Amino acid sequence: MSDLGRVLVLAGGLSHERDVSLRSGRRVADALRSVGVEVEQRDVDASLVERLREDPPDAVFPVLHGVTGEDGALRQVLDLYGVPYVGADAAACRTAFDKPVASTMVGAAGLQTPSSVVLGHETFRELGAAALMEAVIHQIGLPLVVKPARGGSALGASIVRSAEELPSAMVNCYAYGPVALIEQYIDGTEIAVTVVDTGDGPRALPAVEIRPDSGFYDYEARYTAGATQFVVPAQLGDGVAAACASAAVTAHEALGLRDLSRSDLVVDASGVPWFLEVNVAPGMTETSLVPLAAEAAGVELGVLCRDLLAAAAARC
Repeated sequence: MSDLGRVLVLAGGLSHERDVSLRSGRRVADALRSVGVEVEQRDVDASLVERLREDPPDAVFPVLHGVTGEDGALRQVLDLYGVPYVGADAAACRTAFDKPVASTMVGAAGLQTPSSVVLGHETFRELGAAALMEAVIHQIGLPLVVKPARGGSALGASIVRSAEELPSAMVNCYAYGPVALIEQYIDGTEIAVTVVDTGDGPRALPAVEIRPDSGFYDYEARYTAGATQFVVPAQLGDGVAAACASAAVTAHEALGLRDLSRSDLVVDASGVPWFLEVNVAPGMTETSLVPLAAEAAGVELGVLCRDLLAAAAARC
């Protein structure tokens, strides 16, 4: 048996990504059990605080996605009760979860990021949606991408290829959050790079190349078996692969993350990786990218999760 003691996997929550989180939680819990870790998986509800206060676990593996899971709120609660956990602390989560802020910080660290405009719903509605959309297209050009400034799993995200498509894309985006991020569409190879740190510094796992059948890696393409082809390691030249790994580690460090993150990148025709966003609680389902990257690196998912928990526990 593991010497970690009792581990709590937190999954579920009330965000739009609840179902994905529950699937991630089951995968992580099963992987940990396979390497001898004593695991309890539970949802996040009103009884959690009492549990943390009266019978705290030795470590927590949070796999909640979306709001509360990745915005730092849950981790702030864990910090209040002195419970160690895998992943970035509350402050770093708040920064990374806000895509425009994260993009600014990563750009300042030297990575390529798409040009963008950020518009809150009230501003968009009250100052004249039609005129603002015209100005956005004039500044950024077409095609462009519209997505919520805070959120995950591509919920509310759209590729806009014509001016006529922009109004519905904005409506769809605002259904998932009050602030829209409208950014330049980067044509190229979509890549995801997982960064892990089990105590000896952050390192990148092999990049995963993403080839959605629909041409857009949206929610359905992410979580429907067979809807997307994943190539691991990504079919990149050695120099480009190294640049992608370096970009992901740079983003991880620039945002003050720890333990585990996954950066989403696009490699353009000249081989330059562009940073899109980072995930502080990446998916762990059967179609998720972190398990694929771990497998390509020759690391069992259970071993990786156990080592991440051990590193978190060692901080206390």
